[in-house]
Amino acid sequence: MPTAQLSASPRTTNGKGAARSLRSAGQIPAVIYGHAREPLSLAIPTREFEKLLERVSAESTVIELALDGGVARTLIREIQRHPYKKQILHIDFQELVAGERVSVNVPIVLTGTPEGVRLSGGILSQVMSELSIRVDPVNIPRRVEADVTNVAIGHSLHVSDLKVPDGIEVLDDADATVAVVSAPKVEAEPTPSVTEGEEAAAEPELIRKTKEEGEEEGESK
Repeated sequence: MPTAQLSASPRTTNGKGAARSLRSAGQIPAVIYGHAREPLSLAIPTREFEKLLERVSAESTVIELALDGGVARTLIREIQRHPYKKQILHIDFQELVAGERVSVNVPIVLTGTPEGVRLSGGILSQVMSELSIRVDPVNIPRRVEADVTNVAIGHSLHVSDLKVPDGIEVLDDADATVAVVSAPKVEAEPTPSVTEGEEAAAEPELIRKTKEEGEEEGESK
């Protein structure tokens, strides 16, 4: 189970103005909620959180928030970002309760070289990059591996083909395509073009033929 640590502090001010002031001070407005907890407004150090995102998968990493002298185990449920600036506006954390299963998305990593690529020069395309699962937080996998070794050209690997550890419930459709090996693209051969010299050589022949036909008509008179 991947985990990471992050510091947090409660905040008593709310509203757009307070949120702007908090961001100007180098902190991100946040909230933590859970099954046995009233929602609590937080302030998260911006720089610390940005560094965290550089090294973990936010959706499937348990974040241990250092809060009020204790530690709250959480999952990030939403990160709100500015529509065009590189700025995080708000974060939602869900506190984890022992024994309570949660829904998360984990990365799908393809392994092996497909038969269709090795033998037929096919092209491997990954259609799904994440798998949606329901699991106890202590058993959240870092990733789910998808072995594509036996996928021939024109064939696909589906969710039902994935091997997941016991105790994990897959939420995605079993028939959903994870990866496909398609035939290589064949470029059409260019159509030979007529050169200017050939065009020029063709015109006198047509003229002579017309002239000869005219002369034959005159002789027949």
